[in-house]
Amino acid sequence: MADTTLRPSSLINTIYGAYLRRLGGWISVADLIVLMGELGVEAQAVRSAISRLKKRGIVEPERRCATGYRLNPAVEAVFAEGDVRIFGSLEPSNLTDGWVIAVFSVPETERAQRYQLRTRLSWLGFGNMAPGVWLAPARLLDVARSTLARVGLSEYVHLFVSHYVAFSDLRVSSSSWWDFPAIQKQYAEFTDTYHPLLERLSHEAPTDDTEAFRYHVPMLTKWRRLPYLDPGLPTELLPDDWNAVTARRTFQQLHGIFAEPSLRHVRRLTGLAITPAGASGRP
Repeated sequence: MADTTLRPSSLINTIYGAYLRRLGGWISVADLIVLMGELGVEAQAVRSAISRLKKRGIVEPERRCATGYRLNPAVEAVFAEGDVRIFGSLEPSNLTDGWVIAVFSVPETERAQRYQLRTRLSWLGFGNMAPGVWLAPARLLDVARSTLARVGLSEYVHLFVSHYVAFSDLRVSSSSWWDFPAIQKQYAEFTDTYHPLLERLSHEAPTDDTEAFRYHVPMLTKWRRLPYLDPGLPTELLPDDWNAVTARRTFQQLHGIFAEPSLRHVRRLTGLAITPAGASGRP
């Protein structure tokens, strides 16, 4: 199921995260080109994308029986954290659990770091209360702390855990700290795209492994962005028409249909075997 709106590097990230981590973390360039070709991506675009991922430290070259790339062990923790956010239920947090507040101050001469901080905090699900002040449910403290340290931004940030006491209507204020319409728009687009597919599959025989792969990779690539924008706010603060539950249910049901057939397809094409974490998938 080709989707020209998805970057080849994002699709490759999904292939490594969803399948290759279970198959030793390595794939030949030739096999990767075949898999990406099934998603409508040309060979040159694959080579360019894998080169960019190498420069970013996500993969590293390794020759086995052929030229290929393995997942950099240093980013395994990032993928593991992502699994929790992407595949978890993201139950709404409780107001009584409190909040984590990130306060930062970046010198004007280091403006790039200021932009990186804003981007990273937004990606973690923080809402912007005021210039340099960001808020999220307290349960995001550990992931915020580890992420900011890992990307080298911790020296600019102070993290506090607190409880809201007074004075405004917290639900009204929350609607200005988080862009609910933008988040809901993305959830709606996902549901509009994939719920009809779920409905169709409920009346038809299961798809074959190759077709499952062609659906699964773009779907997972689109989905994995959304849980990071949604911090899992308490239900009391969410809009009445909050549509995250429908979108997540659609994702989880389709993931349940496509995940294992897709993995079988990758195994069959590559000859790689399911291995313990860190082991090689091919001699």
